[in-house]
Amino acid sequence: MKKDLAKTYDPKEVEDRIYNFWLKGEYFSAKTDENKTPYTIVIPPPNITGKLHIGHALDETLQDIIIRHKRMSGYSALWVPGTDHASIATEAKIEEAMRKEGLSKEKLGREEFLKRAWIWKEKYGKSIIDQLKKLGASCDWHRTRFTLDEGCSAAVREVFVKLFEKGLIYRGERIINWCPNCKTSISDAEVAFYEKEGKFWHIRYKIANDNGFIELATTRPETLLGDTAVAVHPEDERYQNLIGKSVILPLIGRKIPIIADSYVEKDFGTGVVKITPAHDPHDFEIGLRHNLPIINIIDEKAKINENGGKYANLTLPAARDAVVNDLKKEGHLIKIEPIVHNVGSCYRCKTVIEPRISKQWFVKMKPLAEPAIEYVKAGKIKFVPERFEKIYYHWMENIKDWCISRQLWWGHRIPAFHCRDCGKITVTRDKTTICSHCKSLNIKQDEDTLDTWFSSALWPFSSLGWPEKTRDLSYFYPTHTLVTGYDIIFFWVARMIFSAIEHTNNVPFKTVFIHGLIRDEQGRKMSKSLGNGIDPLEIIESYGADALRMALATNVGPGNDIRFSYDKVLANRNFANKIWNAARFIRINIENEIIEEDLPTNLMLEDKWIINLFNTLVKEVTENLEKFELGLAIAKLYDFTWDKFCDWYIEFAKIRLNNGTSAKEAKCTLVWVMKNILKLLHPFMPFITEEIYTSLPHKEEALTISRYPEFSKELFYEKDQEKIEKIIEIIRAIRNRRAELNVAPSKKTKIYIATDFTNDFKGCEAFFTKLAYGTEIFIDKDFNIPETLTIISTNAKVYIPLGELVDRQAERQRLQKQLEKCEAQLMQAENKLENDEFLAKAPKHVIEKISNNKNSLCLQISRLKSEIDSFL
Repeated sequence: MKKDLAKTYDPKEVEDRIYNFWLKGEYFSAKTDENKTPYTIVIPPPNITGKLHIGHALDETLQDIIIRHKRMSGYSALWVPGTDHASIATEAKIEEAMRKEGLSKEKLGREEFLKRAWIWKEKYGKSIIDQLKKLGASCDWHRTRFTLDEGCSAAVREVFVKLFEKGLIYRGERIINWCPNCKTSISDAEVAFYEKEGKFWHIRYKIANDNGFIELATTRPETLLGDTAVAVHPEDERYQNLIGKSVILPLIGRKIPIIADSYVEKDFGTGVVKITPAHDPHDFEIGLRHNLPIINIIDEKAKINENGGKYANLTLPAARDAVVNDLKKEGHLIKIEPIVHNVGSCYRCKTVIEPRISKQWFVKMKPLAEPAIEYVKAGKIKFVPERFEKIYYHWMENIKDWCISRQLWWGHRIPAFHCRDCGKITVTRDKTTICSHCKSLNIKQDEDTLDTWFSSALWPFSSLGWPEKTRDLSYFYPTHTLVTGYDIIFFWVARMIFSAIEHTNNVPFKTVFIHGLIRDEQGRKMSKSLGNGIDPLEIIESYGADALRMALATNVGPGNDIRFSYDKVLANRNFANKIWNAARFIRINIENEIIEEDLPTNLMLEDKWIINLFNTLVKEVTENLEKFELGLAIAKLYDFTWDKFCDWYIEFAKIRLNNGTSAKEAKCTLVWVMKNILKLLHPFMPFITEEIYTSLPHKEEALTISRYPEFSKELFYEKDQEKIEKIIEIIRAIRNRRAELNVAPSKKTKIYIATDFTNDFKGCEAFFTKLAYGTEIFIDKDFNIPETLTIISTNAKVYIPLGELVDRQAERQRLQKQLEKCEAQLMQAENKLENDEFLAKAPKHVIEKISNNKNSLCLQISRLKSEIDSFL
């Protein structure tokens, strides 16, 4: 029994009920069906740090569109859901909550802190999943994963041990990026650069055993406490006689060498640079080349340590002030120069990063990066759009060893155990209590956890069961499409590629569909500081998930940023209402009649027109979806549904429904087209389409698992389409001219259509009677009728008797009044523009406005005179 549709569409009443219907039917559960082709997407797992933001809503909407389309196209379509433990971000959130209770990590201890973290995960992980369901995400919830669950943790340990055994993971002292706020190291990819105002301090260093000085400039004078050399370019003629000599370090008095290194730029500044190996990555490399000592002067809290002498325990800003003052006093400071430069900051908390020497765990990247580059060059992985391959290549070709250890508690604890007796390290997949080298029981697990991206890099295969040889892994892997923003190409995409190649000897996915970022109407990035952030759940509450999804996906093209506005949401809510009203019209007219599923054989002209248009639409939309041109697909669906189907075909069909001529065929066509529109729209607007579908005659159990429409050569009615297009053009022209003359629809007239295509129009008189407000319709090669309004279209001339259309005398008087008003306004404008005193005092924009208004008035006067002449 078909159900009735409410008078108005209420998303709140429909969406939860429909989603539960899908869950009950287990329509999102993918089967390992050997008779079907698999299609897999793994969700970029949202962090468990709170609510989904508008960027998540965009990302998940695009993935859902793709997976729903593939599911309806006959694939065994799997969308793997899950969440990310997000160690730094989550730990910071938990600590923030603890501070409100007067607690700290140190007070609580590691074990109790981790208990709190898992409680946090249960609360916010569930919240994230619930929010995804609100959006309509058709994930296979039975396969939900978490990057810290037992399976993913086993994968992490397996990878760590394998890389360690191959010599690709090592522990050593290197320059790392230290975040004083997060109190942990971060990788190069996690450093964001922001333009800030700064200074160049020009300092002179005295040459040892000489009365001369050497001048250099630095943006960080406080780090001279850790200088162990100054460097010049080996080919710089100015300093050839100084290479190999020494200088006396200002304030400290330490003698340090003058070295030659090709890293130094001869033409920048004085051509001399200070070398601080412990606190600059380039200086560190120079230090290794020249066997320089490494003096660490900054501690974990971004304060000067004991190696800083009298400056010890000062914060870095305070140390800088003290050092600069002392340089002035002792005559070492030459000048201070203001500059603007890029400063590395933590991408999470925006704190300025401190490069510092530290013992950390690293992954050797070159052996992993090389095959990852070759796989993409060979076309085994395709970037859409292709231009993003350049970013990928640039990062991978210039990659440095990856610092993977973090000084955090929430995350994958490094599976390495330090022996207090022999000093060696045991790396193992399972927790151990014995040293593998000396068999001592006096061992302790490494305190650090792994970088979040270490586990995220394994997501495409760990989420399917690797390292176990699961059925899911063998059937659904490699995955097919990764959908992500361009901002995490090197954070995540590159790491997934080299990890998959190394550990599965295969690609993690075949295509990377890269979309842009959500911006506001003015093109600005959404942020708390600008106050332009948008809560997707609030929009869903007010307008429904379908309106939000459509607003997000409208204008989406590969790689391009998306401007979001409430106007788009409102427009798509109106679109939903338009579809709903069309469905109600159909539902009311078919009542409980038995409507055939297939199209009738005796189709009328307008039936063939809409069917041919729909058939073309299917082909184009399918092609757009395959190319990830989702915005183009939406535009075509919107235009066809609103304009062609609702505004034209339904109006054509009403004529037959009212007079009974071929009414059954009209009803069959209405239902057939409407159902297939719902199928095309379903990936974009899943809730309203499923609700309407159940109210129409249907065989399939649910729209979400029905067969997606396919282009059919049998439904090709191009000539019939051309005939209707000619009719529509004439009707539009008549309506437009009547609107210009303010003629009410109730005013009916005779219509004379002169055309060489008389056979195309004869038999279609009812269209003109109903839709062009005609009383009698005459169609012939030509007409000679006095006092008519003439309307010209591409294929015909239309004559309408003026006397039937308007009261000529009243219309002439109305136009004359308008003309007089415009002429008076024109005179005022001309007087101002001819007044020298006015022109001398008035602002430029005011003069331009009056000049533009004058030109507009001239055009209006010309048009009004022409219209008045037509009534003489």
